[in-house]
Amino acid sequence: MAEKAFQDYYPDDLSHCYGCGRLNQEGHQIKSYWDGEETVATYTPRPYHIAIPGYVYGGLIASLIDCHGTGTAAAAAYRADGRTMDTDPPIRFVTASLKVDYLKPTPLGVPLEGRGRGKEISGLAIGTHMDGGMEAAAVPSELSFSRPTDDTLLVRLAGD
Repeated sequence: MAEKAFQDYYPDDLSHCYGCGRLNQEGHQIKSYWDGEETVATYTPRPYHIAIPGYVYGGLIASLIDCHGTGTAAAAAYRADGRTMDTDPPIRFVTASLKVDYLKPTPLGVPLEGRGRGKEISGLAIGTHMDGGMEAAAVPSELSFSRPTDDTLLVRLAGD
């Protein structure tokens, strides 16, 4: 049996995101998994994700970073709590801030890979580090997440 994606553990009422919601049939349905101490998500852009002929629209790349980042934050929080992702109460995050530095154009027709890892966990703070894809097409220089139920900033990455 294949490993279950982080996003597939989200309860139904939290599974409608355009980027990673398993219940959003029109969305990307991004899937993130553990790969040792890192997380990984792979996504192959479709021809309609075009910016200019032959290259991916930057908003798609930001969406991949966004949704893989929230999945990574949730998975890291479960690990920090010593819990599996199928336990209650569910842990979910939303993006509070995202700044992406695009390093070079990203070609269409190749899988994009995002990797992340827990950077710092203390109390309710979870720092994540996210890496761009196969061609280092984009790197988030600032990434922040918060729980949707309160105003506390829970995850922040500002450069490395």
